[in-house]
Amino acid sequence: MSTFWSVFITTLTILSIVAIVWLLIVTARTKASEIQENTTGHTWDEDLTEYNNPLPRWWLGLFLLTVLFAAGYLVFYPGLGSNTGTLGWSSGKEVSADLAENNRKLDAVFSRFRDRPLEDLVSDPQALTLGHNVFVNNCAACHGSDARGAKGYPNLTDEDWLYGGQPDTVLTTILKGRQGVMPPLGAALGDQGVDEVANYVLSLSGQKVDPALAQAGKARFMTICIACHGPEGKGNPIMGAPNLTDNIWLYGGSLDDVKASIKNGRSGQMPAWEPVIGKDRVRLVAAWVLAQSRHADETEHKP
Repeated sequence: MSTFWSVFITTLTILSIVAIVWLLIVTARTKASEIQENTTGHTWDEDLTEYNNPLPRWWLGLFLLTVLFAAGYLVFYPGLGSNTGTLGWSSGKEVSADLAENNRKLDAVFSRFRDRPLEDLVSDPQALTLGHNVFVNNCAACHGSDARGAKGYPNLTDEDWLYGGQPDTVLTTILKGRQGVMPPLGAALGDQGVDEVANYVLSLSGQKVDPALAQAGKARFMTICIACHGPEGKGNPIMGAPNLTDNIWLYGGSLDDVKASIKNGRSGQMPAWEPVIGKDRVRLVAAWVLAQSRHADETEHKP
């Protein structure tokens, strides 16, 4: 708060208190016994008259007590501009104290899982419950409460991982975040080249395409795209290059979607969550995500 506003608020507050005291004194000078038929002129039900009498002494005393209370409050607590009061109290300190106490209690809960391997946490019901709660509060906005994702946000339950699905890799992804970039190739390929490469890419996952366009696109793919996606189009987890043969598409698997990805490129970012929620919570989230992925995989392979 600037000096001007601090002085302005302080002056306004003090003047308001002085004005209230002055008003109480003025209205209390005339005794009710000295007033003869001092009415407001309002009458109800023929004989109910509203009088304009001074406040009773006891009522006036209560008003004065509230003024004294306000003055005392402003001495001990903040209220006069930037003055912090003699007690040094602030709502910020109260919030910080509450947060510290809350974090202390949570730390006692999370510490029980701190030194245990992720593999153990994946089968611990209590750890999974906590991990799901943390996930819903922090990750559901992008991946959904069921972790099945949306267009542009990966499904975390299908055993398809850009950077690998090993426990340590998943943990690193959540802790440190990821930055995935598909460069725009429209200028390099031209519209015809984009169409050809898109047809070839879709053919890798067994979709129906134009054979002639796909054959022409293969040559372009082997020249430009092979560096990231490999000669078979199976991707590269180290680079975060997706497998193009499994018919799982982050931004959609239609011909138009694939052409848009090739022509305009894609840029996806997974934020680093360690600075936000801490390593203990991240480990529980990682355990819950791994559990969902493994459960989905087991369900798919049931006879």
